Amino acid sequence: MTTIQNGDSAVKVLIKDVLVYGEGDPVDVLVGDGVILAIGVGLDSDEATSADEIIDGSGQVLLPGFVDLHTHLREPGREDTETIESGSAAAALGGYTAVFAMANTNPVADSVVITDHVWRRGQEVGLVDVHPVGAVTVGLKGKQLAEMATMAAGIGKVKVFSDDGHCVDDPLIMRRALEYSSSLGVLIAQHAEEPRLTVGAIAHEGPTAARLGLAGWPRAAEESIVARDALLARDAGARVHICHASTAGTVELMKWARGQGISITAEVTPHHLLLDDSRLETYDAINKVNPPLREASDVAALRQGLADGVIDCVATDHAPHAEQDKCCEFAAARPGMLGLETALSIVVQTMVNPGLLDWRGVARVMSERPAAIVGLDDQGRPLEVGEPANLTLVDPKAEWTVHGPDLASVAHNTPYESMTLPARVTTTLLRGRITAHDGAARPRSESGLLNSSSGK
Repeated sequence: MTTIQNGDSAVKVLIKDVLVYGEGDPVDVLVGDGVILAIGVGLDSDEATSADEIIDGSGQVLLPGFVDLHTHLREPGREDTETIESGSAAAALGGYTAVFAMANTNPVADSVVITDHVWRRGQEVGLVDVHPVGAVTVGLKGKQLAEMATMAAGIGKVKVFSDDGHCVDDPLIMRRALEYSSSLGVLIAQHAEEPRLTVGAIAHEGPTAARLGLAGWPRAAEESIVARDALLARDAGARVHICHASTAGTVELMKWARGQGISITAEVTPHHLLLDDSRLETYDAINKVNPPLREASDVAALRQGLADGVIDCVATDHAPHAEQDKCCEFAAARPGMLGLETALSIVVQTMVNPGLLDWRGVARVMSERPAAIVGLDDQGRPLEVGEPANLTLVDPKAEWTVHGPDLASVAHNTPYESMTLPARVTTTLLRGRITAHDGAARPRSESGLLNSSSGK
């Protein structure tokens, strides 16, 4: 279990016999100087011998590096559950080359001081590009707009603003935020939850919650905000992004809004693609998440919406929590689940294996669309010569069993404990530098060139 980790852009990596987008015949891919240098069948001996590292990609699929629009890295403030370093390692192992770190830290990322710190720390670690998400309102309180322009102009170049964990429920504040974002060229990502409909709610409002005696969380709490914000975005001439879509009604509202020419996008989490509220039968708080796990009919609608492009992309909502925040009464538990290392496998299980997506479709929903939504010019690019070498290598035939303590995150709150999942990321490259390989990741501070067992 080894990695290459170095800061030398001249280092070349040769990936042999790989299937680009899972299609056609196997080819060799040579990367160096941060870009793809050559793609071809049996690259000539000069190119092969110039490589500092050779990776055997036989039977594996090459995709553009994944982009996660919704990650909680907990730093600053809750480093006991996750750090930028540990979260970056989890991201690299999951095939990600860029993640967007949400603003609900302590202190809140509502100032350029915090957002610039997150960016700098991510660059120091060097496993993925950690893009800070700025808060829409001061302290996530929904009362006063944060200094969005200052954060957007800082070193971190904040591209996305969200009060995730809280809805910007005041329509006037949300309208002003959208108008402001339009002039700045940034994106507002909304946690769609009408709080007056979810007071005390802890589970999806339906037969399961009623039988178990759990306070119900109606679909309308999400859908009413989606509809409202679509109209606000229309009138403001702005873009709005819906975080963690969870209901069939949200899928229908997205279809309607797109038909009206409204600039609206949406993400779905892996757990909302796989799990439903039948998981609540055990009262295990590992299954508590915001928005809650819905019914099987919602899961089916979300899968079809993602396949059809109505739902744009997959975002993990990776949410690490300490054991004491999960191993408690269901109502008292913190909502959230780990997601970075398991996302690709869940997408394969729910979308690829049933035939809803092919590997190009995986590239679309995990790399290309999220990069386009936030305007990352160096991510989600075609696998062609001259393009940035942000790459993910996947073994589609692999199977692996999830164990929380084996994951890179500080926290262990995975809902997939002991599940055997299909497919696994074997190698991730960020601008031509290997950041994860054969199940190991190493931050930039631990630099040094190591040869893999399949290389020279």
